[in-house]
Amino acid sequence: MKKFWLFIVFLSLLNCSKKEGLFIDEIPTETKTTSTHTFGGSKNDGLHSVEKTVDGGFIVAGFTQSNNADIVSKTNESFDFLVSKFSSDNKLEWQKTFGGTQDDRAAAIIQTVDGGFAVLGYAKSSDLDVTKNAGSKDFWLLKLSNNGTLLWQKTFGFSGADYGTTLLETKNGGFLITGVLDVSASNGQGNAKSAATQHAGGDYWVLKTDNAGNLEWNTFFGGSFTDTPLGIVETINNNFIIAGSSDSNDFNIENNKGTYDFWIIKISSTGNLIWEKSFGGSEIDEARAITSTNDGHFIIVGDTRSKDKDVSINNGAADVWAIKISTEGILIWEKTIGGTSFDVARAVTKTQDNGFLIAGSSRSLDKGFENKGQNDALILKIDANGKLLWQKTVGGSQIDFLYGVVELNNKIIIAVGESSSSDQDISENKGFTDALIIQIEE
Repeated sequence: MKKFWLFIVFLSLLNCSKKEGLFIDEIPTETKTTSTHTFGGSKNDGLHSVEKTVDGGFIVAGFTQSNNADIVSKTNESFDFLVSKFSSDNKLEWQKTFGGTQDDRAAAIIQTVDGGFAVLGYAKSSDLDVTKNAGSKDFWLLKLSNNGTLLWQKTFGFSGADYGTTLLETKNGGFLITGVLDVSASNGQGNAKSAATQHAGGDYWVLKTDNAGNLEWNTFFGGSFTDTPLGIVETINNNFIIAGSSDSNDFNIENNKGTYDFWIIKISSTGNLIWEKSFGGSEIDEARAITSTNDGHFIIVGDTRSKDKDVSINNGAADVWAIKISTEGILIWEKTIGGTSFDVARAVTKTQDNGFLIAGSSRSLDKGFENKGQNDALILKIDANGKLLWQKTVGGSQIDFLYGVVELNNKIIIAVGESSSSDQDISENKGFTDALIIQIEE
């Protein structure tokens, strides 16, 4: 009987300790087959976006400065859009570069309903493929055929640094694109706001075009400081939710929690603001990507340095932070994942089993993280309730980042980014940074 009561006391202490955070649950790590591939030349090359394609393969977009080794379609050493199409077994089918003689970089790519592709980023050039530039940087939107032929291109911007970050093809046709508008340099241009509501800083700039890239409407949202949109989804009612970060606390932003917050806005199909919400704590919290869930809500990921207000736990310098919100912007749950150093998320995608893949980078050496150098590429999976299912780091002794992730129809995971390593998990580096592709068989 004495042993029985001692056992009951032990169980009680164990449950109490877990509630107080004194016991750390075992963190699952990914042990399935993983392969890495780098490509590029002697300069800087990287990937920022990946999407699965209707033929079972995938397409990637980013930038290249190289004109040698794996980059065969360039003659100069300026930065150009890099677009590469791969089969489902990771074989390169075609590769294209687009740009002028200055700095032009792609941030996002999607496959369109006609089987072609749309690419968004920024252009500093005003020659070669870039027919117009209004200032330091402009949004640059490209429409490609299914074999990578440039069909048309459009620039949008004013005299300052305006750069595109993400896009989608709307259900009623055309494209919704967003990025940062340099409001000060544009002198309040970018929508029809009155002079009384014009404000400084970089704002969310949202533009709607038709199928040929012709502008239908545009509008901007933000405050006096820095507001950066990095993810967008369309709702079932043809509205749009845009996720990013803001350190403003005026004009459109009414409830900043402290320094940078996840700043989420919902707008109508004609660009009117429906609601805006800030999520975070008293430190820096930055949203980087958003995706829809099967139950009509939304998952937003980024990183947090906070441990108060909306953020219940912080394990170190920065943690991956994932939140789920309703279509009305109500916080349903929030989860932090990380070790005692810097761990960040840059992309999220839904999987066929109703889970979510998150990609980013990690510098931690504890709590299941196996750092091999500086920043390692990080891939993890959570279920529909935010529970961590597995996590994996891939890298070498230098800096390795991921910016995009997708699950193909055959359930193979593809994550993309850039790498400066040439050891451990990364077998080769041809220049300063190489484009990085990681493949995981689930």
